[in-house]
Amino acid sequence: MKKLLLLTFAVICIGIIIPCKVHAVDISIGATTWYSWWDFDSGSDYDADIDPTFLYGPALSVKFNDDFNLTFVYLYGKYDMKTTYEDSGVSVTEKGTVKRKDSDTALNYRLNDYFKVFAGLKYMSFLQDFNHRGFGPGVGLSATYPVAENLFLLATFSGFYLWGEEGSNGDYKEYGFNSTLSLAYYIASASTTVSLGGRFQYVKTDYDEDYAESGNKNSNTKSKIYGVTLTATYSFNI
Repeated sequence: MKKLLLLTFAVICIGIIIPCKVHAVDISIGATTWYSWWDFDSGSDYDADIDPTFLYGPALSVKFNDDFNLTFVYLYGKYDMKTTYEDSGVSVTEKGTVKRKDSDTALNYRLNDYFKVFAGLKYMSFLQDFNHRGFGPGVGLSATYPVAENLFLLATFSGFYLWGEEGSNGDYKEYGFNSTLSLAYYIASASTTVSLGGRFQYVKTDYDEDYAESGNKNSNTKSKIYGVTLTATYSFNI
C-alpha cells in the first residue's frame, strides 16, 4: 500500500511538471517552527506529563503554473516526558525524551482566488525506547484571504490516515486531522513572506491484536498537539 501511494503521487506530479518545463517555476524556500504542547491520553492508568518544546524544519513550495503547486514541510523536535504508572501496587515515575518527526508533502490545486484543495502523503513518527512510525495519505482545503496590502489571513484543514508499526509491539492504524490559522505578511523588497499563527493536531492510534497480546492494557491512544507557529520563506523563480 505504501509503495502504491508513493508511485501514484509521483506519477501525478510528473504529469503536471512535464507540460510546465518550458515555463518559469516559482519557488519558495525557508524555515518553520512550532512551539507545541502535547496532551497524551494512553487509554489506561499510564499517565504522561510532557513538557512543551520547539519543533523546527524546512518549508518548500514549488509553483508549476497558476493552478498547481507542490508543498513540503518537515518538523523535528524533542519532548521531555515524565511517565507515572502502577507496578505491583507501587507508583513508579520515569523520565525520558521523545523524538518526534512530522512531514507533509502535498499537491495543491487552485479552485479560485481564495481556496485550494490538496492531497498528498504524510509521515509521522515518535522515537523513545521504541520506534512508532506511520505513513499514509492526507487530503484537505486551504484558504487565503487578503486583509490589507501584502497582509493575508491563511487557514488550512486536513485529515489523514496512516499505516504504521511500533517495533515488536505490532502494527497500528492512525488517523486524525490538522488545522492552522495564521497571518502572513509579504515583504516585497526582500521577496520574503513571514507568517505567525497557530496549529492544532488531533491523532488517534488503534493498535492491532498483537499489541494487546503483548501485555498492554490499552488498544488505542489519543494525542492533542497544539501551539504557535512561525514561518519565513524566500521566493524566486527559475
